[in-house]
Amino acid sequence: MSVFLTKSLWVVAVVVLSGCTLTPDYQRPVAPIPAAWPAAFAGEQQGGSAASIAWQDFVRNDEARELVHLALENNRDLKTALLDIEAARAQYRIQRADRYPFIDGQASGQRQRVPADIGSPGQDRISDRYEVGLGLTAFELDLFGRLRSLSEAALQEYLATEEVARAVRISLIVSVLESYVVADGALKRRLLTQETLQTRQISLNLISQRRSQGVASALDYQDAIALTEEARAELERTDREFQRARNALAMLVGNTVDRDAILTAPASGSIISDQVHAGLPAELLQRRPDILAAERRLMARNADIGAARAAFFPRLSLTGSYGSASSDLSGLFEAGSGAWTFAPRIDLPIFRGGQNRASLDLASVRRDRAVVAYERTIQTAFREVVDALDGRETLAREAQARRALAAASTQALTLAEARYKQGVDGFLRYLDSQRSSFADRVGAIDAATEHDVAVVQLFGAVGGDWSAASEL
Repeated sequence: MSVFLTKSLWVVAVVVLSGCTLTPDYQRPVAPIPAAWPAAFAGEQQGGSAASIAWQDFVRNDEARELVHLALENNRDLKTALLDIEAARAQYRIQRADRYPFIDGQASGQRQRVPADIGSPGQDRISDRYEVGLGLTAFELDLFGRLRSLSEAALQEYLATEEVARAVRISLIVSVLESYVVADGALKRRLLTQETLQTRQISLNLISQRRSQGVASALDYQDAIALTEEARAELERTDREFQRARNALAMLVGNTVDRDAILTAPASGSIISDQVHAGLPAELLQRRPDILAAERRLMARNADIGAARAAFFPRLSLTGSYGSASSDLSGLFEAGSGAWTFAPRIDLPIFRGGQNRASLDLASVRRDRAVVAYERTIQTAFREVVDALDGRETLAREAQARRALAAASTQALTLAEARYKQGVDGFLRYLDSQRSSFADRVGAIDAATEHDVAVVQLFGAVGGDWSAASEL
């Protein structure tokens, strides 16, 4: 067999072996959730798929849309998540580079004195050596896929970081919209309370006049004072809630907007769209970024098993150099000065005190733990969607009922006021009607606010604007 054929076969063998990998075949765990939503939400999976809705279409209010834009540009948590992506990408590139040979330019010079008692022929001498060339340092032939497995693990960690950033982005959009809806509800309650305080102040003045005329009692007067101060205290509470909600919005958008410029008037019309559908539960596995991130981490831990298995097998590395060497600097590049070295090395693990077995056991445990984390993430996502669906459906009916209740209470208040002024009923009946009307109108505002919050949460729970993954 010729030398050329022998070398060719050796190269082919190396290439074939380099294609080996000891990483277990990845199989996605069975999702530990039902195949369908509860029967009450059967309409959510009609058609078998949920259409993506961009957040720009989901948000109908111009001011809220602008605040989301500002948050996506300036929020510190999102910026941190994006920087984490860059760090993970760099780490992957570092790990991937180990699969390729490192070739360095090398130049060295050496001057050495050899004493007479060890020199030949029995006298001291001074020797010089100069070298220049290219060097290959400890390039590992990935015969059993160790480096490939490590590179795959780093890649999956990088992709998981991208999904985490998507989750942060969706969470930020949801937080801005929730804060805006809550602030709008607080503003509406504050305006209602201001209106109520003015009405009660007028009523107090009327009672004061009737008392001076001997028509109203001191008890009626004190009840009117209590009702007025109750509205005044409620006004301070609602104002505090409104300012806190605006503070939250200002922080979410990176303090790029003056707090007092946010929601100077109640939002007109719907803030968000109610056209959010959950689709099938299985679709969460492709849409929810936290589920995708958990699966990427599971795939990374699966690749770690391949690297741990490869540690049981021999490791072959190559070191060599090619260039020019001479004892005289001026003759470094003359004819006949060519020099090369080739030093293959093989390491065969024989006894390491059980280290490799422990490393494989650790990798297996971490993979099993990643499976549990993946399944828990899926179950949490399922629960969040069902909770949001429950909230949207029940709060829609509650809001409708409370609007009807508030309308009835307002009408009852009008009648009670007329009956009191005509002397048919006492002030106590009129007082109770005032309190009931105010409480019912506040309840209608709160129910509408909670309904919109539930819709925003549903938007986030089903994966948000999952078609916008490329925007990161």
